[in-house]
Amino acid sequence: MRVLITGATGFLGKYLIEECINAGYEVIAQGRNKERLEYLKETYGITPLCCDLSTIQEADGKADYVIHAAALSTVWGRWDDFYTANVVGTENIIRYCTKNDVKKLVHVSSPSIYTTKKDRYDITEDSYDPKNKLSFYIRTKIMAEQRINEAAANGLKAVIIRPRGLFGIGDTSIIPRLIKANRTIGIPLLNGGKNVVDITCVENVALALRLAMESENSTGKTYNITNGEPTEFKTILELLFHQIGEEPRYKKLPVGLLYFVASVLEGIYKLFHIYKEPSLTRYTVLTLGYSQTLNIEGAKKDFGYEPKMTLEEGIRKYAEFVKSEEGKEQT
Repeated sequence: MRVLITGATGFLGKYLIEECINAGYEVIAQGRNKERLEYLKETYGITPLCCDLSTIQEADGKADYVIHAAALSTVWGRWDDFYTANVVGTENIIRYCTKNDVKKLVHVSSPSIYTTKKDRYDITEDSYDPKNKLSFYIRTKIMAEQRINEAAANGLKAVIIRPRGLFGIGDTSIIPRLIKANRTIGIPLLNGGKNVVDITCVENVALALRLAMESENSTGKTYNITNGEPTEFKTILELLFHQIGEEPRYKKLPVGLLYFVASVLEGIYKLFHIYKEPSLTRYTVLTLGYSQTLNIEGAKKDFGYEPKMTLEEGIRKYAEFVKSEEGKEQT
């Protein structure tokens, strides 16, 4: 069986390739970074597919399954860029699947669509506002899910997965930003860091995507994926920096004031068409300031998802990598 993985040159891509190859699949890896694809070919023996999603329908090589992980997932930018990458890109993948009689499409979405200005616990998959306009990313991920559901209603076998807070070696977002903040201005601590959050080892996300792909029970449904270990934000920070061997430095800040500042900043950036990410966004404030935990019972029940790496193991593994890499830089 052959699996086409879109966005294979990204953070999640490498772990998906490893997961699928270890399970006996042949992998077609799509991406736009030719050098990265060559590295993946040499390392894993994948079939590289260097193209944009706009031309993927003309690509040679038929896949039995597709895991659509490609997306523009930054917090700020141009509407047209988000729409083209996340909505039009998904439409093109749907056409590819229809043309090639793909057995199942696994679409990687985002639980950022649940974000709002309050604490939320044990969120189920149907508990979101389809009109959420907090960011272009959130809007286009909701629209992409709508395209998937429309295609499923017309006969395409598909499943939507919403993995929360991916981290691991190769992450360029969550943990690197925390480490950088700690070493410079200090880590913003809202509500005393008592907000409860779900983050997920990237290895567990790759596992969940493969299981959802293989399961008949998952077809036509949507699932949350986390480590299943809701933890206070400050506890995660203390575990991380203890493993790295640093003392966490906090900046205690009020949520309301920060949200106001972020709103003003976003307004200025929109007014003057500034597309570089602001130093503070409303999404960032809400993520750092409020609790958000997800219910993953559906994934456990329907396709037997159980995390294979604990939160502590994932943080320890990442910390060892950081110390190793910084040791190399000093020699």
